Amino acid sequence: MISKIAKACNDLKEGKTILIFDDENREGETDLIIPAQFVTPDHIKLMRKDGGGLIVLMVSNEIARFFKLPYLEEIYKFLGYSFPLFEEIHPSDIPYDGRTSFSISINHRNTFTGITDRDRALTIRRFAELAGRIGNIKDGVKAFGKEFRSPGHVPICIARERLLKERKGHTELSVALLKMAGLTPVACGCEMMGEDGKALSKEEAEAYARKKGYVFLEGREIEEEWRKWSE
Repeated sequence: MISKIAKACNDLKEGKTILIFDDENREGETDLIIPAQFVTPDHIKLMRKDGGGLIVLMVSNEIARFFKLPYLEEIYKFLGYSFPLFEEIHPSDIPYDGRTSFSISINHRNTFTGITDRDRALTIRRFAELAGRIGNIKDGVKAFGKEFRSPGHVPICIARERLLKERKGHTELSVALLKMAGLTPVACGCEMMGEDGKALSKEEAEAYARKKGYVFLEGREIEEEWRKWSE
């Protein structure tokens, strides 16, 4: 019988949605995950209606370094010299993690407001397409600036360099899974919210996955497979 990880990788290669639950002792949240290279306006509609959380790009550390994308906490630290507010709002007290993965937010230059399903899908898909061509790009910064403007309506989250060792969030879990699937390590993700305004429970997320025919993975399953795959 095909393993859940193998089934997830196959589904991702076909542009299908999967669900990832991180851990009860971390966020305790489930994210809808789709390879960014396949994202369409229908995917964005699915995420905002069935997810309801923040729709973000999740990118590998290597891709972020190529485009010289910074972590927001680095920007805040640098700007603190000129704008003291940034020193005061530094994210040093995150209750579930040591560091945030957030970087800048972007819109593709061919978008209008940037928030519509069409606009966000375009921004997300074009980022993945650009990331998939980094081997043929001489100047990542100029190539990135030609395609995107900031601030925008699609936040970027960057995986830590030592994947699933420094941090084990949805960003790292998604990037690891896409790498194992042989896809460009750029995911589109969105947290699943419940009707009570809280994160959708693990049990409800699993039931949703069964109803929709989506693979439901836990962080520990991805971490275990990644450890074997990356050795």
